[in-house]
Amino acid sequence: MRKIPEAAAPIDPTPRPAANENYLLINAFAPAARSPLTAIAKRVSDAGCNIAETRVSALGTEIGVLVLAQGAWDAIAKLETALARLERDEETRLMHFRTGPKPAQTNLLPYMIEVVAADKPGILFQIAEFFQEHGISVEQLQSMRYRAMQTGADMFSAQITVGIPANTHIAALRDDFLEFCDGQNLDAIMDPVKF
Repeated sequence: MRKIPEAAAPIDPTPRPAANENYLLINAFAPAARSPLTAIAKRVSDAGCNIAETRVSALGTEIGVLVLAQGAWDAIAKLETALARLERDEETRLMHFRTGPKPAQTNLLPYMIEVVAADKPGILFQIAEFFQEHGISVEQLQSMRYRAMQTGADMFSAQITVGIPANTHIAALRDDFLEFCDGQNLDAIMDPVKF
């Protein structure tokens, strides 16, 4: 009598990350005098992880640090424990969670947008909405409010890096954007990012 083989266990279609392809996104805020950058960078290093990307900004009286740490699964777990201790022991407000690498998007063309205008409520919302309606991703954004030196008028300034799908007609998009800016009384330029 022939033996019937047992059914094989179902295969998990989700690929496991490679040894060093585990990521932890860390967002920390602390008073400017106690910037969390050094404390976080030390814990990332002590845990045996690397820093894949970092952003640091002074916002109000706080310093904000955004770090993407990368490492082996056990190193990321060690880092999570160290961050929990850091939050208990210092004046740092922390949030962290596991994430993945940014997917390569070879079909996006990087463009830099610069906008300056008299400040008024809703400018950033209107700019973000324009790009969302055109299917364009905002990759990086930095905006600020300041007073004009000569007149003292409240001003708005933004530098925005966007990813424009390669099949987009750039000249038509630029015309639409500049027409939008004219309608909102915004002074703007749109140029390709040069690396």
